[in-house]
Formats: sequence, C-alpha cells, structure tokens
Amino acid sequence: MSMDSHHDDSDNGSGAVRRLGILAALPQELGDLVEAMRAEGDMRTVTLGRRDYHVGTAHGVPCVVTLARVGKVAAAASASALIHVFGVDAVVFTGVAGGVGQGVRVGDIVVADSLLQHDLDASPLFPRYEVPLLDRARFPAHAPLADALAAACERFVTDEGKTLAERFAFQAPRVHRGLIISGDRFVSSASEVRALAQALPEAMAVEMEGAAMAQVCYEHDVPCAIVRTISDTADDHATASFTTFLTDIASAYSSGILRRFLAAYAIA
Repeated sequence: MSMDSHHDDSDNGSGAVRRLGILAALPQELGDLVEAMRAEGDMRTVTLGRRDYHVGTAHGVPCVVTLARVGKVAAAASASALIHVFGVDAVVFTGVAGGVGQGVRVGDIVVADSLLQHDLDASPLFPRYEVPLLDRARFPAHAPLADALAAACERFVTDEGKTLAERFAFQAPRVHRGLIISGDRFVSSASEVRALAQALPEAMAVEMEGAAMAQVCYEHDVPCAIVRTISDTADDHATASFTTFLTDIASAYSSGILRRFLAAYAIA
C-alpha cells in the first residue's frame, strides 16, 4: 500500500494529473526546486533506498522530488519508488544530455517524444533495442505532459535565452522535440556519436537515465515526460564541456524551466 495513498487525487475538473514526481541525476540538475519547496513550507524528507525523497509543494504543485543518481538502474529504482511508495500521478525527469542530432547545439533543449535504450541488445533472441517480453524498443512520453514541458521551455528561451547565450558565449538556444536515447555509458568520443547517429538517425540527445524511467512508467501506465538541456555534443570534448555546463548553467536552466512548467501546471 502506498505510504501516501491517502493524498488528494482531485483534478479540479480539468483532467490534469495532480501529484508530480520530479527526478534528476545530479544535484545541479534540480536547480532551486528543493529550496522552493522548503520556502513554501511543510516539506518533509523520507529516506528510502539511500535516496532522500522530498515531499511537499513547489510553485503550487504537490511534488515528490529526488535525486535518482546516474544510470538506468538508479532511474528505474527511483521511478518505481515514486509510483509505488509515494503515489505520484506523473513523473518528470530534468537534466543535461549530449547532443547527437543534426543541428542540436550546446545550450539547446530537447523534450522527448519517445525514448530508447541504445545499449540494449538481446539479439538474436529479440530484435536489437527491443525490451524482451514487452515487444517494443521505444517508450512514449505522455504527449500532454511533454507539450506542457515544451511550452515552458519555449517561454524560458524567450525570456532568458538571449541573456544566457551572451553570458556563456553560445548561440541562441532552441527547443527540439524527438527521440532521446539512454545507456549506461557516458558518450564522449566523436566515433561513438557517429555510430549512434548512424544506427539511430532520429536520435537528438543521449543520456543515461530517461529510457529506463520511461519503461517503468509505461509498465505502470503512469504519464512521464523528459527534458534535457544540451551540455555537450557527446564528442571528444564532452567531459570538459559537461563539467563546465553542469557547474555554471544547468541549474539556471532547470530552475527556469521547472518554475514556468509548475506555475502553468498548477492552474491547468
């Protein structure tokens, strides 16, 4: 039985899902979300599976927020706890990723339409990338949730994109929609990027958690959405670029996007 199964599932007649689980792999990727919850009052922290789950309200929305940590297993375990222990109605993952799609640049934002594990290969028993016994390789994001997330990203770019681009010397950021691929490997060479782009030409970004979370949500019919800010182009300069971006920029992106997304979600 869910620890929080008594929570209010009302949707004010709008049909919107109510309690959100919000995940990131690293602290900078959550931005100021936990501080915002603390400021709104009555936040409690539950430690489970060596993770702290922060339960409260952020920008008017009931939320459970946690650091999933890095990798597919960590993301799946965190998503499962959010669903089964904390009774969330939907899950959102925010963070950074490497750009692999043509025209996807550092500072851009990718909102997933679908997700796939690029390192999953149970062939010849099953087709490459297909999750055994689920008959699918790609897991969809929940379209209305992804639409709302993309709209928040567009507002963020309109409001703050020019300032960020000037401050950090990259081109004006753009918002993309498409396939995000996940694997238990930090992609950091041009040859790997070329191989991924050749094998999965629709892929726009590569990271280490999203597809695992999306699979768990799919299996339990829980809506999910994933937003990724491009920190590097997953090539031979990825390590240096990722570290700089994470320290200097990731928090500003996550804070700005989540604040706009939650404010709109609260009144939807």
